[in-house]
Amino acid sequence: MADMMKKATRESYGEALAKLAAENDKVIVFDADLAGATKTGTFKKACPERFFDCGIAESNMMTVAAGTSTCGFIPFASTFAMFAAGRAFEQVRNSIGYPHLNVKIGATHAGVSVGEDGATHQCNEDIALMRTIPGMTIINPADDVEAQAAVRAAAEYVGPVYLRFGRLAAPVFNGPDYQFRMGKGVTLREGSDVTIVATGILVYEAVKAAEALASEGISARVINIHTIKPIDKELLVKAAQETGVLVTAEEHSVIGGLGAAVAEAIGEDCPVPVVRIGIKDTFGHSGKGAELLKEFGLSSENIIAETKRALTLKK
Repeated sequence: MADMMKKATRESYGEALAKLAAENDKVIVFDADLAGATKTGTFKKACPERFFDCGIAESNMMTVAAGTSTCGFIPFASTFAMFAAGRAFEQVRNSIGYPHLNVKIGATHAGVSVGEDGATHQCNEDIALMRTIPGMTIINPADDVEAQAAVRAAAEYVGPVYLRFGRLAAPVFNGPDYQFRMGKGVTLREGSDVTIVATGILVYEAVKAAEALASEGISARVINIHTIKPIDKELLVKAAQETGVLVTAEEHSVIGGLGAAVAEAIGEDCPVPVVRIGIKDTFGHSGKGAELLKEFGLSSENIIAETKRALTLKK
């Protein structure tokens, strides 16, 4: 596992867009003066006539993207998650979500792993914000393979999609045969004692935690929820029924993110204890991305500790 290739999902985003450029002349890309960071510059190099830099005017970019979608284009509007979900929330809600337009929002640099840019750029609230918009699909891929498949699926889907990507290089654990199904979770490891539900870069950490727990005689199921909305309720309820307790792990606030979505999904049909791992109602701060993940408990070590605590809550 130590020799596993690593790649930031923002890189995957740019590569996937460039591939789509050659396949679908309806795909266009907007960026807010961050093409080098969001990696939409890869698309620009492949297809400059369909790339538009809107400058540091994210709210305007979302409105322009909304307009072009009504002309039959498939726009991908890209910027940092903080600006896509935060600064441009009103335009995303009213100009994209309300009319349910076919706009794809490519939000990069999400979570504390943005690192040295600090709290102002470490968006840990975007999933919560986007979940409140009716009809918005939210995808948070775990690695390069899943990210590229997610971009393609978003382009094929008709309706608004929020795609969440990271700055930090993440291990690539999915193989070439991986098949992405929007709205369907992926069971990566079977287990009978507890279920660990993870999303984004925490998925790999969850798998590592489950392997370590197995050496101690604890059987942990691992589920990758790449589509947070609509969430795979059927899979989660089944896991709740069979293991009796769930642990969620996300690089996002515990308020309104994956943990909240999971608790809501199982609460009516099969309420069991849900222990949430994420950012605990606090802001991040400047530091190296990998070190911040450990500091905020977003590591396999903390998943192990919290899973053991979760087991004590089983009835």
